[in-house]
Amino acid sequence: MDDRNIILVGMMATGKSTVGAILAEELDYELIDLDAVITGREGRSIADIFADGGEQAFRSIESEVLQEMLQGERRVISTGGGAVLAPGNAEVMLEHGFVVALTASEDTIIERVSGDENRPLLAGNAANRVRSILEQRREAYRFAHCTVDTTELNVAEVSQYILLRYRD
Repeated sequence: MDDRNIILVGMMATGKSTVGAILAEELDYELIDLDAVITGREGRSIADIFADGGEQAFRSIESEVLQEMLQGERRVISTGGGAVLAPGNAEVMLEHGFVVALTASEDTIIERVSGDENRPLLAGNAANRVRSILEQRREAYRFAHCTVDTTELNVAEVSQYILLRYRD
């Protein structure tokens, strides 16, 4: 059996946390939600980290925690949408696991995040911010071993697709 980590990357609201939980259960792997580890260690919310130190401070913490979490095996690691932005993170993910990029249509992402107050990057007009972030990150997830569009698929379908590729 393959013991490689599965690392989920992608834009916010593409299903990383939900799919990660299903994959971890299916494989009997440890589930690691990178944002949850960060907030636990820092003792404050991601919004507070952004407010106190800006995105740069958050990305620095995120990269450090990611490096540490990738040192184990048999883990499903659900990253934050911007974890791929820091230099070196894509390479270290590829080195330490099977990387899956989850995508969704712009409209689907906007629908999924509407009303979510816990996303500091969406402050202001969420629809405009989603469009802007999608444009900025257009190429950011292309390094992944495989990509799954979650727009029309349910969680079980996405999970099964990933498992087939992982075990291939």
